[in-house]
Amino acid sequence: MPWKAELHCHIEGAAAPELVIRQAQKYGKDTSPFIQNGSFVWHDFTSFLAAYDFSSDLFRTEEDYARLADHYLTSLARDGAIYSEIFTSPDHATKAGLSPKAYTDALGEGMLRAKAKTGIEGRMIVTGVRHVGVESVERAARFAARCGHPLVTGFGVAGDERVGDMEDYVRAFEIAREAGLGITVHAGELTGWETVQAALDHIRPSRIGHGVRAIENPDLVRRIVDEGIVLECCPGSNIALKLFESFADHPFPALHAAGCKVTLNSDDPPYFWTSLKREYDIAAEHFAMNEKALLAVTKTAIEAAFVDRKTRTALLARLNGPAR
Repeated sequence: MPWKAELHCHIEGAAAPELVIRQAQKYGKDTSPFIQNGSFVWHDFTSFLAAYDFSSDLFRTEEDYARLADHYLTSLARDGAIYSEIFTSPDHATKAGLSPKAYTDALGEGMLRAKAKTGIEGRMIVTGVRHVGVESVERAARFAARCGHPLVTGFGVAGDERVGDMEDYVRAFEIAREAGLGITVHAGELTGWETVQAALDHIRPSRIGHGVRAIENPDLVRRIVDEGIVLECCPGSNIALKLFESFADHPFPALHAAGCKVTLNSDDPPYFWTSLKREYDIAAEHFAMNEKALLAVTKTAIEAAFVDRKTRTALLARLNGPAR
């Protein structure tokens, strides 16, 4: 298999069931409603959020977060990934009783541990949560802009696309852009192509999280191609959440054929019974992508990564080495 890279993964949503079970034992919690036979259990978006919130609540200390980042990036590297960007949430840090700085430093420590063991390069994208409100999103942007952590290189907005309008978040993204951070925004997942167009009009990101519903508007697809916007596609997540009936119905191949810059990502991997490795396997099996095409997807991700030129050059050089 070719080398891999990931741009779209929520770190709290990347906690593997075995790690969550260990954390539950540490804090005396019962995982049985949410984890059965070593797998997360949910049946709709509400029960998915319940399982997600339960598990996220089991990460409370700096060492918990360091362990989480280390565990995830090490598992990625084992599957042939050389680069990982994770979405972090200052809102979640506060809920867990940590300052955003302590939380970010702890995740950074875990990423450095994984790099020391495996060589995987990692960065953090601080995210605001749409449905928590505009003030919260702007607070997250100010934190991202001022925190000074060398691994914080991007800012984004996640959460329920059905809440708020893109123009509500313009100031937050201006704060991040002025600080030199890379810009990505979730759009075109639960809602239609209109949120992607609104993101391009108001936010001007270099990347769109998901973006797959753009396929509903051919003019918008052409605009994405013309503007060189990179789509952080998560096919396994989309099928698990029933955005599309099957992989045969998924627009990834059509977007790719139209000339869009597409990447493969796992989103909240164990909740969607996937992994970055499985996303590449899905692309091979269902989207007829050979190793050369998959390596090109990885190259697209690294070219779009929120890293400095020296790091990007080193990562691109690794792509030319022997795959595993």
